[in-house]
Amino acid sequence: MREDVEALDIRDVTANWVNAEALQHQIDARVAALADLADTPLFFGRLDLAPDPEPARYYIGRRHVHDADGDPMVIDWRAPVSQPFYRASGRDPQGVELRRRFGYTGGELTAYEDERLTDPEEAERVSALLRREIERPRVGPMRDIVATIQPEQDEIVRTGVEGTVCVQGAPGTGKTAVGLHRVAYLLYAHRERLARSGTLVIGPNRSFLRYIEQVLPALGELSVRQTTVEDLVTADTGVTVRGVDDPEAARIKGDARMAEVLRRAVRAGVTMPTEPCVVVRGSRRWRIPAYELEEIVRELLDRGIRHGAAREALPRRIAHAVLTRMERAGEAPDDRVQDAVARNAAVKAQVKAVWPEVDPARLVLRLLSDADFLAECSEGILTDEERKAILWTKPPRGVRSAAWSVADAVLVDEAGDLVRRTPSLGHVVLDEAQDLSPMQYRAVGRRCATGSATILGDLAQGTTPWATASWAEALSHLGKPDAAVEELTQGFRVPREVIAYASRLLPHIAPGLSEATSIRDAAGSLRVRSARVEELTGAVVDACREALEREGSIGLIAADARVPALAAALNAAGLPHLAPGTETDADARLTLVPATLAKGLEYDHVVLDEPAAVVDGEPDERTGLRRLYVALTRAVSGLTVVHAAPLPEPLAGGA
Repeated sequence: MREDVEALDIRDVTANWVNAEALQHQIDARVAALADLADTPLFFGRLDLAPDPEPARYYIGRRHVHDADGDPMVIDWRAPVSQPFYRASGRDPQGVELRRRFGYTGGELTAYEDERLTDPEEAERVSALLRREIERPRVGPMRDIVATIQPEQDEIVRTGVEGTVCVQGAPGTGKTAVGLHRVAYLLYAHRERLARSGTLVIGPNRSFLRYIEQVLPALGELSVRQTTVEDLVTADTGVTVRGVDDPEAARIKGDARMAEVLRRAVRAGVTMPTEPCVVVRGSRRWRIPAYELEEIVRELLDRGIRHGAAREALPRRIAHAVLTRMERAGEAPDDRVQDAVARNAAVKAQVKAVWPEVDPARLVLRLLSDADFLAECSEGILTDEERKAILWTKPPRGVRSAAWSVADAVLVDEAGDLVRRTPSLGHVVLDEAQDLSPMQYRAVGRRCATGSATILGDLAQGTTPWATASWAEALSHLGKPDAAVEELTQGFRVPREVIAYASRLLPHIAPGLSEATSIRDAAGSLRVRSARVEELTGAVVDACREALEREGSIGLIAADARVPALAAALNAAGLPHLAPGTETDADARLTLVPATLAKGLEYDHVVLDEPAAVVDGEPDERTGLRRLYVALTRAVSGLTVVHAAPLPEPLAGGA
């Protein structure tokens, strides 16, 4: 198929060089999408359908494959005919007589397994190949899950493009993979629409994006942009993040009330006219009195349109008032006259005086530097203590020298949207959404205002001071209050023993959530070891060395403050280790992970250093316990907890 595309000759089929360039770009993209992946088989399943009226057999794979005559050999997993592969069961066979799963090792076919769904004597069972695929060691970045998608996951993946879906997913339920595969499905089902409007995946940090970046390309989707909220708003606002807010300042700046403060700030420069506008054309002078100009300005304000659009409309409204007077005087002005009047020096001067331009970054700079201006714009919204918390103690000289924080950049983005509408995309995936502030939700919501979204997260893993309290509240800030909320509670990644241990924290961090379960019962997957304080680091190194004797990736997760000491100890022990997001290989399978970067990552074996230090590294106990919950649930096969200090109280019982 790739060679056929490469052999296309377009020299005589394009009208000009522009068309030729565009067509060649499409051909290059098609060739890239058809690239061979050595360890990725073309098909992973087979469906034998009952006669209706004729029997049919389909091979299901990651993408469509046809033979030299154009006849299909492999059906794309996203095609409607593939759906029974994921949803059929003995109770509901959906016309499937036989479902065959293929097993692979390094891209080589090594096994197959049949399920005869219409045979009443064949009992329901968990597929051994399915379990083996789920438990396969995690080496390298995140991979696709097309061979292991479960019925409840498939329902979310195939939700229509018109609807926004919020997925509350416990650790190990595959919510991130579900979100990425939904993008792939939507691009398959609505390719032209989304090619025009665009798609975007937003992750919590760059390490996480490096971890997931190969999932969509492996499915043949190369056009999806992946970014973080920070990179998204800084790219669109032009500000450079160099500063860090304290938790209280970040919480206030991220509060939804700041949207009204900024709206007032943007409109603060608008003043009512005090002088008439006199337009001279030839020998005639046309006078628009101040009271009529004020009516025009107030009408534009009352309509609530964006500042920039209103400023562009104002000269044309003044020009219209002039043309009305011309017509009363017997003249017959046309659109060209109106355009000329709108560009008249007197009109332009009037607009500049009453409706000045607004630079979003300069506006936020003034708001955070000028106590009087902040007090004026936040009257009745913020308290004196809150204003004091967000004011810069040493105001910068200008936009370029300002030590902008991430929260500041989001404020600039909000101000920018009040001036000019932010372009909307066709679909946005937002992962680890529980950690966003209301203002960050608004920033994301602007990017899908006329499109749809997939929101992924776990309220129990919220580790910011402004973490989401409920999905209803989050979806309201996002501008999608009617979105459907789906809950995934059946785990496929974390062993049952490990998830049960971590779930001891749930009553303390998210009492309203259902406890997660797991289909995987791996005996001996949890070990809790105590050590004396002076022996703790050595005991952690020993646990890492022991984990390296097993197959797969190893993650050493520790409180951020402990990372330098552990890095030095690993180096002294001759154990090479990587930074989060760096791809593992046969020579380096151990990754040293600060607890603040562990979210969304997964490792076959996890060694967790000093849980109490992870909790103490956060500003409050609940946030600390949530951070610990994240760290405890990164393991796919085994978890070893090493501690010298007493375990946090919820974990101490039965440890």
